Amino acid sequence: MIDITLLRTDPDRIAESMSRRGVELDLPGLVELDERIRRTRHAAETARSEQKEAGQRIAQLTGDEKAQAIAAVSDLADRYKELSAEADRLQEKFESVWIGVPNLVDPTAADGRTDEDNVEIKRVGDPRDFGFDIASHDVIGSSLDIIDTVRGTKVSGSRFGYLKGKAVMLELSLVRFAMDRLTEAGFTPMAPPVLVREEALVGTGFFPGDREQVYEIPEDDLFLVGTSEVPLAAYHMDEILEADQLPIRYAGFSTCFRREAGTYGKDTAGIFRVHQFDKVEMFAFVRPDESVAEHERLLGIEESLVQALEVPYRVVNVAAGDLGASAAKKYDIEAWYPSQGTYREVTSCSNTTDYQARRLKVRARTEAGNETIHTLNGTAVAVGRTILTILENHQQADGSVVIPEALRPYTGFDVIEPV
Repeated sequence: MIDITLLRTDPDRIAESMSRRGVELDLPGLVELDERIRRTRHAAETARSEQKEAGQRIAQLTGDEKAQAIAAVSDLADRYKELSAEADRLQEKFESVWIGVPNLVDPTAADGRTDEDNVEIKRVGDPRDFGFDIASHDVIGSSLDIIDTVRGTKVSGSRFGYLKGKAVMLELSLVRFAMDRLTEAGFTPMAPPVLVREEALVGTGFFPGDREQVYEIPEDDLFLVGTSEVPLAAYHMDEILEADQLPIRYAGFSTCFRREAGTYGKDTAGIFRVHQFDKVEMFAFVRPDESVAEHERLLGIEESLVQALEVPYRVVNVAAGDLGASAAKKYDIEAWYPSQGTYREVTSCSNTTDYQARRLKVRARTEAGNETIHTLNGTAVAVGRTILTILENHQQADGSVVIPEALRPYTGFDVIEPV
């Protein structure tokens, strides 16, 4: 969450950020509520102090004078309880709003409210001139008999699919390919749990705003994660790290689950937008003065992975109004989809500054004291979408798909032939 000091010292900065996001927030009301809480707490502590002082005097009294003093102290005790209860009530009201306030937008994030306002930073690679009628990824997956959404729907409902045969080997090769690259870059491989408690989702900023996107297991008070960012961020929840441990970098592989609420009618063909998918996620804990450089580093790693797969792509600076609650700034990499004649998101990386760490109470012990650190996350490989980009960009006239050279040591084959 945002440092409450900003509300007290620079509310205009918060107002400007919310305006860029398109978020309506009663900031004057929050300022007034915070002041009421502090006044009420102060009055409660004053009553408590007077009660203690009176108690010391009572010990020196006798008779009626002592009885009257005891009655007065009783009134102070009641006043302390009433004021404390009122302060707690106001605090709860304040926190119910404050917990939903999104992160401050970085000054260098793009302006705008939707993905149409994203600002293109660069393009890498030229779309291929195929010289034959190209097929879409869903047609390719079906014709090669490596993706089956018909039976996926039969078994699990819409937005599910089976990977089969060489598509499975391609998935496993992508995961190992990414993990090898990330290990070389200093990331510790992790296979985190995909069921988490509510505090992990609140701590990472997915709750309360994105609750409708998350699958819940109410009997066990657990939730299925939509990204391993959640358990990786919560790994050090309520911990004080040593400053010389930083940066800490994790590479998490997990299955991810998203309800995709509000997206029905979009990308219904194939497995581009599904409820279940696998992903390798990068996550970093860094000192505050290192997070801007770390953000660029994560983007560079993402680009190197996409480049190795020989897929044209572009990088965009995501518009403020299209940022998730925790992100101060985000880059998306959008791969070229020949069948659609456009670029579509395949990875993203976000600098969440101190927003998640403050909520999760992750700090670093420094010479100046315990310091709230910064966290960042980035997709190394969203497996399903990456497979689709390979199918479309490396399809051949005979219906086969050539495997990018960087993956061949992992797949053990160079091409997926028509059945």
